[in-house]
This record gives sequence, structure tokens and C-alpha cells, in this order.
Amino acid sequence: MAILENIRKRTTVLILIIGLALFAFVISGVFTNGDVSGGKVGSSIAEINGEEISIDAFRQKVDVASRRSANPSTMQTVNQVYEQEVRNAILGQQFEELGVDIEQDQILNYIGTIPSYSQSPQFQNESGVFDQNKFRNFIAELKTNNPEQYNLWLQDEQAIIQSAKQQTYFNLIRAGIGATLKEGEFDYKLANDKMDIKYVRIPFTSIADSTIAVSKSEIQSYINEHKKDFRQEPARDIQFVYFQEKPSVEDENAVKEEIAKLIEDAVEYNAQTDKTDTIAGFRTTKDIAAFLDRNSDIKFDTIYKSKRELPAKFADTLMSLKVGELYGPYRDGDYFKVSRMVGRKINGTVKASHILITYEGADRANPDITRTKEEAEAEAKRLLAEARKKDAKFVELARDNSDGPSAPNGGDLGYFQEGRMVPEFNDFAFQNSVGTIGMVETSFGFHVIKIDDKQDIVQIATLAREIEPSEETTSKLFTDATKFEMNSIESDKAFGDLAKENKYVVRPVNKVKATDENLPGLGEQRSIVQWAFNEETQIGDIKRFDLVGGYAVVQLTKTYDEGLMSVEDASAIVLPKIRKERKAEQIIAANKGKSIDDLAKDNNVSVSTATALTVKSPTIPGAGSEPAVVGTAFAMKEGATSGLIEGNTGVYMLTVTKRTEAPKLDNYSTYANAVKSSREARVSTAVYQALKDAAEVEDNRAVFY
Repeated sequence: MAILENIRKRTTVLILIIGLALFAFVISGVFTNGDVSGGKVGSSIAEINGEEISIDAFRQKVDVASRRSANPSTMQTVNQVYEQEVRNAILGQQFEELGVDIEQDQILNYIGTIPSYSQSPQFQNESGVFDQNKFRNFIAELKTNNPEQYNLWLQDEQAIIQSAKQQTYFNLIRAGIGATLKEGEFDYKLANDKMDIKYVRIPFTSIADSTIAVSKSEIQSYINEHKKDFRQEPARDIQFVYFQEKPSVEDENAVKEEIAKLIEDAVEYNAQTDKTDTIAGFRTTKDIAAFLDRNSDIKFDTIYKSKRELPAKFADTLMSLKVGELYGPYRDGDYFKVSRMVGRKINGTVKASHILITYEGADRANPDITRTKEEAEAEAKRLLAEARKKDAKFVELARDNSDGPSAPNGGDLGYFQEGRMVPEFNDFAFQNSVGTIGMVETSFGFHVIKIDDKQDIVQIATLAREIEPSEETTSKLFTDATKFEMNSIESDKAFGDLAKENKYVVRPVNKVKATDENLPGLGEQRSIVQWAFNEETQIGDIKRFDLVGGYAVVQLTKTYDEGLMSVEDASAIVLPKIRKERKAEQIIAANKGKSIDDLAKDNNVSVSTATALTVKSPTIPGAGSEPAVVGTAFAMKEGATSGLIEGNTGVYMLTVTKRTEAPKLDNYSTYANAVKSSREARVSTAVYQALKDAAEVEDNRAVFY
């Protein structure tokens, strides 16, 4: 905040330095005089420091974002747009107060840094450089010929302008950030000064929690003293019983029987001919594709597959089938299947490794390759001779010598079928036996090839029927869910007890926020969240919700108001902290004035050692992260012994047995620059978070979504 105050004081100077425009300018002003925002009509989705964000404009942005996104949920999109709008509003207020704006050239220059524009050939000149005039002409053409796309551009434009302003704003702040050589030296010492210590640790676990009595008033006092840590948003606790729509055992058996009937030929009466016809079954049908089109939920896949591409549980059995043989019915996931072996190609897939030696001018050769074709051939022949030696390690030869992208993997190309490789490579791989090592020439260079393995590939037709709940099953599920809902409302028994009587599982979900959507065990269920936050919904209320794939009977069990956490809610966090403080006080009071050896003896603990400790990595082996302890050691002289130190896991006393000062450097500018860069990297996040924490934000998302 001090940085921001400095900016405020120097606004005029900063404006002159960066050449800000006297009048606000936006690109759309060149093309149109229309108002992009559309005005603030109706209610607001949020109010930021008194400035309203129109729900109408917000909905338009959510709609655009939804159409452009990769199918996220509506609430995810709402939350993303909301966070961006809050950020824009908070920073926009800063821009207005400071007079931060940007000129036309700055905006176009910024667009030129956005890859989606700068790297598009549509906006590049003959030299492949972003051309501002081409971009202007494109926008002008959009306005004339494609109004819908132009309106989308206007929203993009506002986002671009906002981003450009943010970049300017944060750059101004970064301009005031630095680090002295002394700070660089200190940072260097924190990372490189090393200390060896001997220490005694009296762990907090040596005092039983049960011996530390903590009253509610003490917990409340702790909460009041640490209010920032115990702020809570409005939240709800719920519990539910989920009635999942899934097939019954009877449904499974019915599907299995149906698919079994399709295996053999069937005799059916034909009313038109007044004769019986024989309908070919899966075992005998000649037209497999047509049969599966009529009878299967999975169509005929004509691609030959290797064993590793088949379902792992059934791969061995399927691979052992002879052509024409069937296996099944068998259950695979949510399907019952019958598989028929249609064809087999012996050794139809090959696993090979290679060493590629390329040369200048070869296809896809690295520009750094300067060897001639003759030199490449000689090198390949040398490696071929090496690879054929009895003790040769082909993986190492490939890793160290190959010019191909498979070099890091030891030249391994994996399995491939006929026709996948260039003809010369393909012929060698399929015409030679496993273990053969040879050399071929292709347009890519010279390949030293080792055939690692060969496997059969098979063509399998699968008759499959999905196992789905029957109408009878779904009707019963609805009846069960409705009955449980009514009994829960009317019965004097607790929700959980009633569920237990019916052998239903009750699942709790705690601290549901007003803008949440995903509920563990149920997925995206915005309607349940809205019901839980409805003013008319009271603790104990129960309701059945119709879900995709089932029903949920939900009960509201607890509500949390915005503000400080209650003693009950905060006790799980506060109790360990207070107990730790009390234990530290007891240990320190009982051991004042003792030497390190007496401390160890009187508390039945050993004297331990730790070496090469640094402040940048304040972890003591066997004890964990202890920054206060290591920081104390850093400030001590060699041979000095500390007093009692309260650490994270216990009370410590230590002696610095050795200090190893880091070698002095002639110049610490590298470390000073690193400190400066680290501080600059945190600017956009830290400054915005500080502004957001200080802002008054009224969030109305839950009212509209």
C-alpha cells in the first residue's frame, strides 16, 4: 500500500514519463462511436466500493465466455467472469484516480504482443511481422460485413484495453521497486552461510493434550485477537441420501439373456411368405457389420489390434481364439459382450529401435547437421558394427549417437503395423526376424535398425449390449426415494436413524458456499445449493431432488453467517494453537536456567546434531521445518548457546558448533537483481490482493445464479 501511496503522490510525473494521453482513447473509437458497455441497466451482480456491475452486461459476458469455453459448467463460467469483473473494477478505480490511460499506439503495440494476433498470418506483413494497418483494415471489414463478429470483437477490445492499462499500472509500480547490493549480499548469505548445531528438543507431544484445559471464553478471546484468521463466508452444512439409478441384478441377467439369444441361428415365422425363416446368429452371420448395426450397441471395428489394445482382463482369452471362434457372453464394464475372431495377421505388429544418422539436406534434418551423405553412411556403418557386437548395448548407442527424436528413449519406436513407416524401413522390419540388426537408407538418412519384438494382430467383432436399468427398476427407485423423503419429513426419527433403518448411506457435505456448484458424491448440483441458501429453507428441512441418473434426498443441517467463526466452529483450529502455547510456557517455566546437557537429562531426551543448515532452507532433519530455531542459530556466534526457543514442534535449546561463512564475492549485483526480480514478479498478485482486501465488495452472484 505504501507503493500505491507513492504513485498517488507522483501521479503527474508518472503521467509525463509514460506519455499518457490527455483524452481517453479506445480502438473502437476509431471504428465506432457506440457505447460498448451497454449501460448499467437493472440490478447489479456486485458492488465494488460503491460502483455497481450491471447484471445485464455481466450476463452478456457470461454468454460470450460460455460459447468460447471448452464446455465448463455454467457456474464455473460465472465465477471466472465475476472474478475478472471484480478485478477490472478494483483496478479501474485505481486507473481513474491516478489518471492511468493509454494512447492508440500503445494499444496497437500491446495487441502486437498477443500471440493469437501477432502470430496470425492474416495480420503479418511480408517479413512475418505484425502489421497494424492490416489489423485495422480487418476490424473495419468486420464492422461492415460481419456485425455479429464485430460485436464480439468489441468485448475483446475492452478486455485488451483493460489488460494494457493493467500492464502500464503494474509497470509503474515495478519501476519503483529495487534491491541494493547490500540486500543482494544478505540474500546470498541466507542461502549460503551454513551452520552446524547440537540441540535438544522437548516435543510438545511430551505433554498430553488432556492436561491442558481450555475454556470457551479463552477460545473466543483468541478469535477476537486474530480476527483476520477467523473470518468466514456464509456457508451451509447438508447431508443426503443418494438413490442412484443403476441396473438391478434382474436387469443384468435380462441383458445377458438377450445377448446370448443372438449367438445362434433363430427360426422365425414370416407372415408375408407363410413360411419359417432361419435368421443367422452372430456365430454364423456372413455380414458381420450389418448384423452388429442391427443388434449391437457397439459397431464393427475393422481395425486389427494387438494384444495390448484389447481389454486387459480378457486379452489372453481373446488372443487365443481361432478364426470363427466366439467368447462370451462376458461382462466388460457396463456392457455384456460376445466377441468373435474374424481375422489374424501373424507378426502383424513390430517393435523396433533405430539409430538415425542424418546429413545436410536430408528430410527434416536438423539445421545444425553439417555432415555429408558419405560421412553419414560411414558413421552408420561404424555404429552397425558396434551394435552387432556380442556385448553391445543398443539403447546406449542410440541415446548417444542418434539424430532422431527417439534418441532420449534409446531409439525405441514402439510397436507399429504394416505401412506406418517409410517403405525401406517397413520392408526391413517386417521381412526380418526378431533380434536382427541391419541398416537401411531412407530420405531421412541412414538407419541402424534392431527388431525387438513381433506380435500377432487380430480383427475381432464384438456384439455388445449396454446394461441399463429397466423401467421397472427406475420406477421402484423413484418410489423408494419419494417414500424416504416423506417418511423423513413426517417421522419423529432423526434423518440418519431413518436412513440406517432402511440401510441407506448418509453422506455429509460441510461448509458449502453460496456460489458452489459441485457437491462431493453428487457432482454439479446448483439447485441443491440454491435451496440450501434460500431464506425460506430452515435447519432440518428436507427435500428430494431429481438428478441426472437418480435422486437425492437432502437435509439442511447447519448454517454459518458471514463474520467471525463461532467458538464451536473455530475450536478445531484454535485448540491446537492454544495448547501449543500453554505447553511451550510450561516447558520453558520448568527448564529455565538449565544447560543443554541438563535439559536433555532432565527431560529424558537426547542431544541431537544437525549440519549445513541455512536460513533459506530452515529444515532440521528429524524435526521438520523450524524457521525460528534456524533463524536464531543464524544470529549466534560459533560456540554460543541459546536460551529456550519455542519452535513449531517443541521447545529447543541449541549450541552453534560450527559456522561456515559463504565465500565473499567481488560483486553481489547478480543476487541483488534476483531479489529485485522476485519482488517484481509478485507485484501484480500482491498489489491486487491488497486492493481487494481493502475494497468493499458486495457479491450478489447467489441471487442470480
